[in-house]
Amino acid sequence: MLRYALFPYVPKRLLCRASFEEIVLHYMILGFKDGMNVHTRWAVRMFALAMADMDLHDVAIVCIPACSWHSHVRRWKRFTESLCRITGAVNGFPHVLVSGRRARVHITGELELATNIKHYVQIDAAFFRGRKVIVIDDICTTGRSSDAFIAAMQASGATVTMAMFLAKTKGR
Repeated sequence: MLRYALFPYVPKRLLCRASFEEIVLHYMILGFKDGMNVHTRWAVRMFALAMADMDLHDVAIVCIPACSWHSHVRRWKRFTESLCRITGAVNGFPHVLVSGRRARVHITGELELATNIKHYVQIDAAFFRGRKVIVIDDICTTGRSSDAFIAAMQASGATVTMAMFLAKTKGR
């Protein structure tokens, strides 16, 4: 399975040494995470450009769930609708339900929270069984949350062909 990040991400603690472009990108990504329309449209364009040469007519796009239903909808609903309209992919958003809440791993530092998604995410196995899937997330730091979600998708019968990230955290 291919893993691909569109941009490098400089975390807040390292912004004092970042270039102007890295600082702008940092705030674009945070705006996207907050569900701001202009930043969502930007993220859709970036992913659509990266997927321009792919045949996605029978591929579902699914986003890694946020920490709560509210955050998940704010960040991913409009994004997946727009991206699927542009690329011709199948929208998997309605088939992943966030029913609980988890602590934010990047704040708590408890990495096991990223891997224990079964207590707050429900995946529609009937929809995903036998379907090719591209998994998308905003920022990849350790990759543990994406690994856990991909494993859950595969357990539901999906064939995850690619994981794409808006950005990958870079260390200095």
